[in-house]
Amino acid sequence: MTEFIFMETYNDLTRSDAIEVYREIRGTGIRFIGFKDIGLPIEKLRELHSMMKRDGRTTFLEVVSASEEESIRSAKAAIELGVDFLIGGTYIKSTLPLLEGTDIRYFPYVGHIVDHPCKLRGKIEEIVEDTRRVKEMGIPGINLLAYRYNGNADELIKKVSGVGLPMIVAGSIDSYERVRKMKESGVWAFTIGGAIFDKKFVPDGSLSDNISAVLKEIQSP
Repeated sequence: MTEFIFMETYNDLTRSDAIEVYREIRGTGIRFIGFKDIGLPIEKLRELHSMMKRDGRTTFLEVVSASEEESIRSAKAAIELGVDFLIGGTYIKSTLPLLEGTDIRYFPYVGHIVDHPCKLRGKIEEIVEDTRRVKEMGIPGINLLAYRYNGNADELIKKVSGVGLPMIVAGSIDSYERVRKMKESGVWAFTIGGAIFDKKFVPDGSLSDNISAVLKEIQSP
């Protein structure tokens, strides 16, 4: 089944009220939950992550920092926190040695990443080739910014999926139509952050209502 990862983020930043948000939504059935590497001090991330793990959640830290130095710092923070997944980031060769001996699963970005919030650029063939390169390195999966791509997102997902690596589709999934496409495409997981806070799924509902609506959509036949 395609999984939904709720990100406590907005515009590629962890929200300053992420701890309060977690308290509000912790009664939902969401199993996978994450945050970005920027936006909240490490002390607050420790508190937030500890709450998530006590509740039995699977946790994700997504690297959106642009520089190699910041990305390495974020990978070290992921190790300190003990997250289950480190996702995003582009400095693969610098990150892999840090993760040796840990249980953290690594799903880096593929393709050419620009700007903040992050966007994906490049030809589809180049992104597919980059995915093959990642697979050859023995990395367990990838993070694809399909709906932040300035081309045909559906074709991109289809061709990258053909490489045969588990895929997280991240960014700008803001409608039931896109949620259904994730399920139909058979991607391993997708993230939603801002669209939950903008209440794109249940406009008059709570954050919990919006999370539950997405969960119901992916669990329906």
